[in-house]
Amino acid sequence: MCDNSMTIKDNTANPAPLGLLAFGMTTVLLNLHNAGLYELNSMILAMGIFYGGTAQVIAGIMEWKKNNTFGTTAFISYGFFWLTLVALIVLPKFGWAAPASNIAMVSFLGLWGFFTLLLFIGALKLSKALQVVFGTLVVLFALLAAGDATGNAQLKTLAGYEGLVCGFSAIYAGIAQVLNEVYGRTVLPLGAVSAGK
Repeated sequence: MCDNSMTIKDNTANPAPLGLLAFGMTTVLLNLHNAGLYELNSMILAMGIFYGGTAQVIAGIMEWKKNNTFGTTAFISYGFFWLTLVALIVLPKFGWAAPASNIAMVSFLGLWGFFTLLLFIGALKLSKALQVVFGTLVVLFALLAAGDATGNAQLKTLAGYEGLVCGFSAIYAGIAQVLNEVYGRTVLPLGAVSAGK
């Protein structure tokens, strides 16, 4: 009996750098605002819609094609997080919905922090660079939720600076993958987890 099965080789590009850079760059720009460097403006909202939002969703769909459940879940979820965050700001300005109350924002940020904590547990099986990204993101959500819960402006500013660490760690993880692939060697180490994974 003849075996007609065929193996298809995946020659598609790695979508993770796109998702990490989209997340990281948008996070840096928002947290420069949180740190008090400039006002919440159209630049942040546009980045949230197009790069942090749409590009991450595209990266997540591409991860699905690569059979990467973690990447699909993370990039699509955080892509829609950015789109939701923009909607929370913009919808009340058009009179389409009431602004979110303080307790609503605490709940929103707290739930995203819990979700991120769960993904951080998954990241423990991935590179050290991704562990830093998800670990600092858990802390960022906790600081933002605590800032809203207490009304403490200093906590919000601290969150802004901590968010810069998170955003730049994602940029590092994304660009490291690009440069390592382009040069065919480790240019920027990612801290691979040992072979027991």
